[in-house]
Amino acid sequence: MRGHQFSEDSPTSGLLLLRKLWVRLSPILGANRQRVGLALACLLAAKAGLLCIPFLLKALVDGLDTSADQLALQVVLLLVVAYGAARFSNTLFGELRDTLFGRVTEKAMHSIGLQTFRHVHSLDIDYHLNRRTGGLARDIERGTNGISFLLRFFIFNIAPTLFEIAMVAVLLLINYGAEYAGVIVVSVFLYGSFSFRATRWRTQYVREVNAADSESNTRAVDSLLNYETVKYFNNETFEAERYDASLDVWEQARRKNRLSLFALNGGQALIIAASQTLMLGMAAVSVNRGSMTLGDFILVNQFMLQLFMPLGFLGFVYREIKGAMANIEKLFGVLEEAPSLAPAPTDKILTVTEGKIHFVDVGFAYASGNPVLKHLNMTIAGGETVALVGASGAGKSTLSKLLFRFYDPTEGAVEIDGTDIRSVSLDSVRRAIAVVPQDCVLFNDTLRENIRYGRPSATDEEVAQAIEAAYLGDVIERLPDGLESIVGERGLKLSGGERQRVSIARAVLKDAPILVFDEATSSLDSHSEQAVMSAFRALAGRHTALVIAHRLSTVVDADRIVVIEHGAVVEEGTHHDLLEANGKYAELWRIQREQQV
Repeated sequence: MRGHQFSEDSPTSGLLLLRKLWVRLSPILGANRQRVGLALACLLAAKAGLLCIPFLLKALVDGLDTSADQLALQVVLLLVVAYGAARFSNTLFGELRDTLFGRVTEKAMHSIGLQTFRHVHSLDIDYHLNRRTGGLARDIERGTNGISFLLRFFIFNIAPTLFEIAMVAVLLLINYGAEYAGVIVVSVFLYGSFSFRATRWRTQYVREVNAADSESNTRAVDSLLNYETVKYFNNETFEAERYDASLDVWEQARRKNRLSLFALNGGQALIIAASQTLMLGMAAVSVNRGSMTLGDFILVNQFMLQLFMPLGFLGFVYREIKGAMANIEKLFGVLEEAPSLAPAPTDKILTVTEGKIHFVDVGFAYASGNPVLKHLNMTIAGGETVALVGASGAGKSTLSKLLFRFYDPTEGAVEIDGTDIRSVSLDSVRRAIAVVPQDCVLFNDTLRENIRYGRPSATDEEVAQAIEAAYLGDVIERLPDGLESIVGERGLKLSGGERQRVSIARAVLKDAPILVFDEATSSLDSHSEQAVMSAFRALAGRHTALVIAHRLSTVVDADRIVVIEHGAVVEEGTHHDLLEANGKYAELWRIQREQQV
């Protein structure tokens, strides 16, 4: 990740991460300030009810211990009712608080999740080629959940607990003296210091668990997505062994995490037990001496219980916050991943009039550094169908990727109607181009919705026209539920030729002035190839078309054929002219004809 890396040992880094989080959350909190305000009011009401309970218990116990007349009994009954009301108010206002604020946390998760989803889709093709889908999905899920946890518990648990600790210390100081308040202060300090240090120590194990979890999930997703390949090579056992190995790592990480948690919980329990024992011992001595009543003993005990219950929970919250911040760090790493494409003025839109494409002295190299294209010049007139042919690795598909702006050329420029496509918005460039790829991957949805994906706003009538243009009618008739048939994961319920015709139907719906046909028949049988090419010819006749072909038989009718070799144009002309020239194209033609014999 190119973003800032959060460090558990660096307060500055933690504060930086919190500032980043605040920048993203403050608009959401501001838009829901009334709901947040009501939630905070409910929080104060719940805490007020909780602080009243020890005093009501003291009065109740003292009343029962000293008096038995009718008037005193009525008072005692009133105290019982008040005690019940305080308990109920604490629970009621706590639930109201969670209900009111729950909508805010859900909106925050919604907003951040959507931002991340959009951002990942905005990243360039290199990021998507290198990412691991299973691990990325887990990182996003844990990150959004971490934000929800941090938002909810920081506001409604950490801050209120610290406030309650301060109030209890002040009340004990006023009513019983400095020694009782001192026990509270020292106990809280020891508890907090131990919890923070121990949690910082064990966060490394939390990270190991998360990393192992992402790795095992990635392994499972990759294996299941490529189940055909697994079966082709009889590698079910091999895949199970690899998954088992990743689960072993996860299991070991979980074991270390559990043991470190045991040490943390044990230390916290020791501090709590020692503090409560000391406080109750002091109170018992005071009762025995007559300086405190039995009600005072109950009050002190109740305060200790009320204090250490949220304090113990605060230890849990702190541990979870550290884990949440580690998860949020990964999520922000994704959000801070910057596209490698040079930014363009978003307000400048590409306007296509003729559909003329011009590759101007184009050079390009992938990250490996080896040049793929070298000073390539090529012009495609508006409405012209140009075929690119050549050996594998010659740079044919790279040209289509440059045209679609998956990449930018390292030298030269790509122009549409005289406009450098880097100078206009990326969205307008891609809207002007429809691509029929070599491998058409479909969503696990109905055939209708997969076709409509070319333009989601298309009507059923427009979908029907696209079906007719792509010669999909016979395919639909064979399917059990027609257009409503589910095509399966990646569209594997359809044949390769059928998927390619769906791809053409999508291109028809997109209705872009420029069409790219990227080796879309290279893996098809002759019958499927003929059907797909018929659909393509009908579509290409109304567009500027760039055809990248492996099989030369599919491009003999092209207006012009361009031969690419080692990243440069070596020949161009019609099929007939190139055969007569007896050059590179003629050689490729003879080789393919001999292979067919």
